[in-house]
Amino acid sequence: MAGSASEVIKSLVVNLVIAASKGVAAAITGSGTMLAETLHSFADCGNQVLLLVGIKQSHRPPDETHPLGYGRNMYFYSFVVALLLFSGGGVFSIYEGVHKLQHPEAVGDVTIAVVILGLAILLEGWATIGNIKLMNQRRGDTPFYKYLKDTKDSDLVVVFGENSAAVLGLVIALIAVLISSVTDDGRWDAVGSLSIGVVLVGVAIFLAREIKALLVGEAADPKLVKAIHELAAADPHVEHVIRVLTVQQGPGEILLAMKIKFKKTDSDTLVDGINAFEKKLKLQVPEAKWCFIEPDRMD
Repeated sequence: MAGSASEVIKSLVVNLVIAASKGVAAAITGSGTMLAETLHSFADCGNQVLLLVGIKQSHRPPDETHPLGYGRNMYFYSFVVALLLFSGGGVFSIYEGVHKLQHPEAVGDVTIAVVILGLAILLEGWATIGNIKLMNQRRGDTPFYKYLKDTKDSDLVVVFGENSAAVLGLVIALIAVLISSVTDDGRWDAVGSLSIGVVLVGVAIFLAREIKALLVGEAADPKLVKAIHELAAADPHVEHVIRVLTVQQGPGEILLAMKIKFKKTDSDTLVDGINAFEKKLKLQVPEAKWCFIEPDRMD
């Protein structure tokens, strides 16, 4: 989680610098594309502040009202960010593009806009590469797209989604501004704003869909369930695992409930066997923050 927080802070600083620069360029050129990009960057700044709040809130310890802790706060704030990315960035950019198509205006001198967009691409690209490096460390041999769909680190995926959308949006904005300037046709500027809006809406829908599954209570990674079965098979007290139930409570936090058929023994030995199994389980699967084991003969 610490690595995720550092990526969010890095992206926040980058977006603050870029947003202010884009605002200057939008005012000078009168470009709708640059205005859309300015609002996009300021929206990203607000989103990253929300993610930092979510990270802090998710670290609150369990209490009487929330005995399983506050880990799902991260998923709530991540979902809010996806909604804001959809409405504050995507929908507005599409609206601005439609408006500019209906009332096209030639852009002014685009030199400052081109310089700022070029620098912004470099900065956002640097932040995105940092995201990718951290995700590569965590995904291991899992294919990249599958990791994006299956990972429980919603904050990291949201930051990557924002940054990658920003890079693509900046490239689109640069092309649109240049073509609009060369052709002296403001409609190309409108097309750029529309295209940026479509990109943001697409990313927001993907993020919202993936985070919703976590928010309502998604099962943990199947690899962890496999590890549990392997551990049980090697335990001399266990006959077999009847059933395993997992719920992702937050990044790196899993609720685990199990029914296990233990070999016939007296009650004291059974209790010792359960405690020993739970201890080994938490060593092998440290994400299992809450573990409930029920000895039984059948489901």
